[in-house]
Amino acid sequence: MTNSVVVRATNLGQSFGETVIFKGVSLEVHRGEIFVILGGSGSGKSTLLRQLIGLLPPTEGEIEVLGWAIPRERTRVLSSIGVLFQSGALFGSMTLLENVMLPLEMHTDLPPSARAQLALVKLRLVGLGEAADLMPSEVSGGMAKRAAMARALALDPPLLFLDEPSAGLDPITSAELDQLILNLRRDLGLTFVVVTHELASILAIGDRCLMLDGKAHGVIAEGNPKELQAHSDHPVVRAFFHREVR
Repeated sequence: MTNSVVVRATNLGQSFGETVIFKGVSLEVHRGEIFVILGGSGSGKSTLLRQLIGLLPPTEGEIEVLGWAIPRERTRVLSSIGVLFQSGALFGSMTLLENVMLPLEMHTDLPPSARAQLALVKLRLVGLGEAADLMPSEVSGGMAKRAAMARALALDPPLLFLDEPSAGLDPITSAELDQLILNLRRDLGLTFVVVTHELASILAIGDRCLMLDGKAHGVIAEGNPKELQAHSDHPVVRAFFHREVR
């Protein structure tokens, strides 16, 4: 894996029994870019994400993340990346600060005071410094997603995987989250792999994208999303980017 490529997948396939989700999926994610995995419901977006972070061994194919093979070196990969799950997955019995401290407690030997200070820095980074002592039930959906982002940043990973980050958010809050992603890439030099079907977000943040299709059982398009919207002749790709009923 070259220095510029942080994720490489080659000929990935995933089946459950006789049901084929996708096959022949290959991709490369370059350092510092925002790479979007998109497609309609049931196309295999979240399945592919689970493969890339080592939670689901692929039926076939090979994966390297930050130079480590998945799933053989899954533990090293998981301690070196950040993941934001669709629901946010915050622990309801912990404050936002305690949620962000959790990875530091699990993976470092820092004293509690240092963990708290670092966690507060991450909350301030996402605009939640004043909400550190609130419980997840006391904050809005957008704030919960930001807190989950802060937790994903706790160990200073160079690479973040985001699963449907805008799910359940209103358009304004979703746009604010998109801007946060862009700011974090600009300020910290992070690389993002984002799974989403939200067209506005795809066009706002995506440098490159890969589009999956359930009927094709694989990739039907790859490239800059704005260029695909403007120039693709594939009927499914055009329908997706122009919100056309087929």
